[in-house]
Amino acid sequence: MRKKTTIPDLLKMKQNGQRITVLTAYDYPFTRLVDNGGVDAILVGDSAGVVFAGHDTTLPVTMDEMIYHVRAVKRADPKALVVADMPFMSYQTGIEDACRNCGRMIKEGGAEAVKVEGGSNMAHVIRAVSSIDIPVMAHIGLTPQSVHRMGGYKVQGRNDQAERIMDDAFAVQHAGAFAVVLEGIPASLAAEISAELSIPTIGIGAGPSCDGQVLVIHDILGLCEKYSPKFVKRYADLAPLITAAVSQYVAEVRSGEFPTAEHSFT
Repeated sequence: MRKKTTIPDLLKMKQNGQRITVLTAYDYPFTRLVDNGGVDAILVGDSAGVVFAGHDTTLPVTMDEMIYHVRAVKRADPKALVVADMPFMSYQTGIEDACRNCGRMIKEGGAEAVKVEGGSNMAHVIRAVSSIDIPVMAHIGLTPQSVHRMGGYKVQGRNDQAERIMDDAFAVQHAGAFAVVLEGIPASLAAEISAELSIPTIGIGAGPSCDGQVLVIHDILGLCEKYSPKFVKRYADLAPLITAAVSQYVAEVRSGEFPTAEHSFT
């Protein structure tokens, strides 16, 4: 029987050269499907704001909304490690706010770890939250909550930015992060960071040399038409199948073909 994945398990996978698999999930049914597929960790991402709620960015997502999603995920009792994204302005306003909100995500939501965006500038937050035994996954490179500063979702770490990204990676490791997401950076830089760090690197648009990979479940299933990043591989195209099923239902109801006696009570 498959056992529950823990943070020490992920660290051991890094040491053993075993790739780590991560996908997002935001609700009970998708969590069951994702977990049955065998992923090592589930990220309850603030990407829910885009693929679930229809916003253009992750910025509007609130703490209460994220706790709602984490609770739904936890009800599926996944074997995968459950990591919850900390939404914009839930941790940037100071250590006290950060610790309180990260604590809410564990205590009220049931998450087993939290994820925060930022490198050297957020090292003090990672250190403080980690010091009260809340495991922190860091996130550097292209950080979606910094979309306005970056002028859009643009690759980070090219040319003179590479040293800054490397400094961020060492800063979050030193601050106590148990893993770090590397998003939207050159593959060569991600390979260098992965080789230098002792904690696992989880790539998204960061090439094949990271210790693990994460993608958004709606992207790999063809359920999000708002964006189509270069780094996404579509493993299924479910949108046409769902639309066809709905269209058939509509047609059968209108024609009287559904429901039949088979679907009725006596």
